[in-house]
Amino acid sequence: MPRQQRSIQTPQSTLRTRLRCIQPQSETVSVNRKLSPIEEQSLVQWILALDQRGFSPHIIDVRRMVDALLAARGQDPPPLPIGKKWVSRFIQGQPELQTKWTRRFHSQRASCEDPTTITAWFKLVEETRQTYGVLDQDIYNFDETGFAMGVASTSKIVTSSDRVSRAVVVQPGNREWVTAIECVNASGWSLPAFMILAGKVHQSSWYRDLPLDWTVGVSDNGWTTDELGVEWVKHFNQHTATRTVGVYRLLIVDGHSSHATSEFDQYCTENKIITLCMPAHTSHLLQPLDVSCFSPLKRAYGREIEELARQGVYHINKIDFLTVYTQIRQTVFTQQNIQAGFHATGLVPPCLDRVLSSLTVVRTPSPL
Repeated sequence: MPRQQRSIQTPQSTLRTRLRCIQPQSETVSVNRKLSPIEEQSLVQWILALDQRGFSPHIIDVRRMVDALLAARGQDPPPLPIGKKWVSRFIQGQPELQTKWTRRFHSQRASCEDPTTITAWFKLVEETRQTYGVLDQDIYNFDETGFAMGVASTSKIVTSSDRVSRAVVVQPGNREWVTAIECVNASGWSLPAFMILAGKVHQSSWYRDLPLDWTVGVSDNGWTTDELGVEWVKHFNQHTATRTVGVYRLLIVDGHSSHATSEFDQYCTENKIITLCMPAHTSHLLQPLDVSCFSPLKRAYGREIEELARQGVYHINKIDFLTVYTQIRQTVFTQQNIQAGFHATGLVPPCLDRVLSSLTVVRTPSPL
């Protein structure tokens, strides 16, 4: 071995690599690695800096930043966008980062997940269907969901791993209430929406870009009233009478008072509409709308409101709300989503075991 190589104790293969001007492997980006170590560190610092200033980025924000870093290289052809799971895998490998996700579950709901109650409900549905000869296509579920017009939703963010408190997002201050009454059937079809706005009289501007078959009602606070409940069931009959395959329509409802008035019931009887009320506090298990539509609908609306706030829009009025709601509704109330709700709740096709297997069992600890 030559004296120079022996004195610095460098492997012969390394010397040959350096003499050929080949970049060491430790200084190159792995074939399976999108970013260089320097780029990865820059990304981490960017996330932490935003988090510290109260702008914790969403997963989509991180994706956009990575794509921007790749585009800044000026490669020809440009690099392909990162995969759907790249950000999640990247965060898992960074001890300084974590993702947070909020989930709410009412304790009263958990305590009502009684297999006996669920079984009795399925028996009632089956007996009703047999008695009146209700076909799958004639099974409907309707419910209402409310929105505070200027309130954003909770969402997943990327933050520092030592953060304890939740991030705060500035949102428009208008908390005026709007109620949307939605109805779907087991075929995956959705009834035109029935919106309830706070007010005394109708405004022509509300209808400017609204679908022609939608209905808008007004109440003092934007909530459903008994009178509006009757107006809705007339709206339901108008749009479903000609779609009925059999003789009777089965309408799955919750226990809201506006669904239990004598006027509501009489109208249903006269028009061959059979209503069944789900057991209390079980809609998260038994109601198709709750299971497959309302949650993504609320998240989508919250994201739109948060995006408007980021753009400096700090007041949402009724026209803004109706515009946003019309757009997000198209993406949520798809045939696939609706049918998934009826499938998950065991209504169509009938499957009690599918619901029983998802119950949250609440046990009382034994005394010591």
